[in-house]
Parts: sequence; structure tokens; C-alpha cells
Amino acid sequence: MDDTTRTEEYNQKAIRYSEYYKGKVQIVSKVPVRHLQDFSVWYTPGVAAVSRKIAENPDLSFELTGRWNSIAILTDGTRVLGLGNIGPEAAMPVMEGKSLIFNFLGAVNAVPIPIRTKTKDEFITVAKALEPSFGGFNLEDIESPKCFFVLESLQKTLSIPAWHDDQLGTACITLAGLINALRVTGRKIADSKIVLLGSGAANIAAAHLLFAAGFKEGNIILADSKGILEPEREDMDSLMLNNPWKYQLAMRTNSERLKGPAELAFKGADAVISATKPGPDTIKKDWIRSMNDDSILFALANPVPEIWPEAAKEAGAKIIATGRSDFPNQVNNSLVFPGVFRGVLDARAKGVNFDIMVTASYEIADFVKDPGEDRIVPTMEEWELYPRVASAVASKTVEMGLARKNNSREGFYKNAEEMIEANRKMYIRLMDEKIIKELPGGENVKK
Repeated sequence: MDDTTRTEEYNQKAIRYSEYYKGKVQIVSKVPVRHLQDFSVWYTPGVAAVSRKIAENPDLSFELTGRWNSIAILTDGTRVLGLGNIGPEAAMPVMEGKSLIFNFLGAVNAVPIPIRTKTKDEFITVAKALEPSFGGFNLEDIESPKCFFVLESLQKTLSIPAWHDDQLGTACITLAGLINALRVTGRKIADSKIVLLGSGAANIAAAHLLFAAGFKEGNIILADSKGILEPEREDMDSLMLNNPWKYQLAMRTNSERLKGPAELAFKGADAVISATKPGPDTIKKDWIRSMNDDSILFALANPVPEIWPEAAKEAGAKIIATGRSDFPNQVNNSLVFPGVFRGVLDARAKGVNFDIMVTASYEIADFVKDPGEDRIVPTMEEWELYPRVASAVASKTVEMGLARKNNSREGFYKNAEEMIEANRKMYIRLMDEKIIKELPGGENVKK
């Protein structure tokens, strides 16, 4: 089956299964209800005592309610996957899928909340109003540059972690994959020339994360549909006003001051991280041929990568990664956010930053004991990854003074491992008992 046919088959199954299950997640009680008197404890009159305790000290909401393990997945549906601005209702299937992954891989209770807002200020107002209900926010599928304004504002004003997965999650797994790709090809971080093709949320965050990880600013080149980003480009005045994050990167990166169309940035590059429009002809073979020997290409557009891996291989790329699970080297946020949020929730963290993300990236990269051309990152099936990431992240928040709850690295690991393993056993039991219904017609998702 060719790549295009396989993609269409997944599309059709997704529609059929969604109609059958009518949603991917649900809320289930976690406390025993044996008789009527139990409600006197869980609800009235007993619940009033709990409320009074929290009124005296709001931080007790992290210990006496489910807030400690709950996050909101917030989106306005303005930039969904490769679909663009499809609105909050159409964004719900993606948010439900995200919620499923959070719970299955990280034992995190993630509530999908698409919201109908028009401006960044409205979005920020809604998020702030929801803060008392959650231990963290995962922002999702918000158009650029609105997403930068929203994230920066929330990180400055909230007392819980705010994380935009299209920025921070993608950047984090990109760095993890790049660390191992450089190891496989014998390159050093300080000497490598990296091209970031596409200058939206993912690659702007990736640039900052690469800086935090020790890559030289001058060795990083960004490019978008208008060409290579550099200080003399004609739209710099507009960017300074409307997208200061992109403007600042134009001033800081590209020490060679390369100019012109994006393909010129490929010449002599060691690695290209592409987060631009879906292909399969967005990246040309000739561009890859102009890169250095043993080149590295991450083609991360979904649902179709900017170039099919086989074509990139024919053009000379040694290591190729995509965002899809049906190709080797799936550089996908799902390897990041379940563990990161398990960690910040376990530490009752007040925030998350680039230093914490570098820690998570190295934990993911180091999980791969013998990296190779077709294995630079773990797979989602290796569930042991997630408690390791969680404990590394939780410990880093303690080190940085962002944690409400202290524990040892081993203690955080034990807690995360027990929670994730118990959650997996629950899923298996629910499927074995047919409480989670089998797929319609006895089908199997995996061919």
C-alpha cells in the first residue's frame, strides 16, 4: 500500500470510529459509592469542611481535590493540524485525541475545552478565569502570532504551568531527536549548522530551545514562505510591530547574513527542521542534495510530510524524521507532553521554562540506548519513557524553585511509574471486560 492510500484509509477509519464511539473520553468517578450514606461524605454535609479548608489556604485545592492531576486543553481552533482555522467545534476531535493520549500515557486528567474567542485578550481572560479549576494549561492549535502573546501573558500571570504544545512540545521532541541525530552522524552541537524551515510557532520555539541547549545563534537560519529571515528583509518593520518574536530571531540568527529564497538556506546545512505546509512536494530533492554529507532532515508537517521519506533518502539524506507513526523516527509531541505534565503536576509546579524543556529533551534522547538512522527517538509504545521524563521534569522544577511539593528524583519516579502503570492496567481491564467496546465489526486499527 502506498503512502497516499494508507493516509486515506486512516482518514476513513477515523470518521467511522468517531461516529461509533461518539467521543474518545469520559469522566468516571474515582471514589467508592457503596450506599446512600457515602454521599454525605463526598457531597453534603461533609464536603463543606473541605471547602472551608481550601478557603483558608487555596493551595490546599492541590491536595484535597482533583485539581492536582487535572489540566485544561485550551484552543480557539484557529490553527488545527494541517487544517487551519476550522473553529472550536471542529477542533474538538483533536482535543479529545489529545486528552486520550494525556491519560493513557501520562495518567493525566486532561479536559478538552475549545473556546469561542476572537482576540488574544479574550483568550487570556477565559484562561485566567479557569485557573482555579486546573493544575496546568495545555494550549493547542492557536494561530501565530496570537499564540506567542497568549503564552507569554499566561506564563507571566498564572501560578500554574502554561504550555503551548505546538511551540514547546514540538520544540522539545525536535531537540531530543536532533541530539541523537547529531550523535549518529558524529556532529557536535556547537559546530552544527541548523536550518529551521517555517517560522511559525514550532520553529520559533525550537530556535529558543536550541539556544538554551548550547547551539550557536549564528549557526541557526530561519526561513519562511518569503525567504530567509535576516535583518534587511523588506518586512522587518512590519514584523517588529506585529511579530516581535520573529523579528528578534531575524536579528539574532544567520550570522552569514544569507538572503533570498528558502532553498538557498539548505546549501551546506547539516540539518533542516521543517515545520511548514504539508507536502509531498514542499521540499525538493535538489535542495537536499545541496546539504552537507550525512544530512539530517525532519519533515514534520501533518498529515503529509513536506517530502516522502523515500524521496528524501534518494536525495542523500542520512536521517529522516516525520511526525507520523507509520514511518521510522516519529518526532511527535506525544513523546513529550504526557511525561512533562506528569512531572509538573507531581511537583505542583508554578511554571515551566526552557531549562526544564532541555532537561526533558535530554531524558528522551538518552532513553534510546543505541541510536541509529531509523531510531533517534523512542516510540509511544515504550511507556517506561514517561515516568523517566516526569521525574526529570519534577526534579528540575524543585531545583529551579518552581515546585510546591518537594521529593527526591527517585520518589518522583516511583509516584509517576505507579500512576501510569495503574492507569494502563485499568485500560486493559476495561477492554478485557468489554466495558470499552470493541471496534465496530471486529476491525483492528493496526493492519
